[in-house]
Amino acid sequence: MVSAATAVLALLTGFLTGAVFRFLNVPIPAPPNVAGILGIVGIYLGYVVLGHFDVGVDLLSYI
Repeated sequence: MVSAATAVLALLTGFLTGAVFRFLNVPIPAPPNVAGILGIVGIYLGYVVLGHFDVGVDLLSYI
């Protein structure tokens, strides 16, 4: 689990990065709407759920 301090630092870093992008008047490298953000959350949840059940294939072991 992530500590509260790490979560706050991550949020602060994201906020400052967003502020810099706005200040420089460039688009952010993130989805501009709720559907895009929910897609990212879905990717994360799928990753966590499959990790919990220890399901997957190590593609890097085939190199």
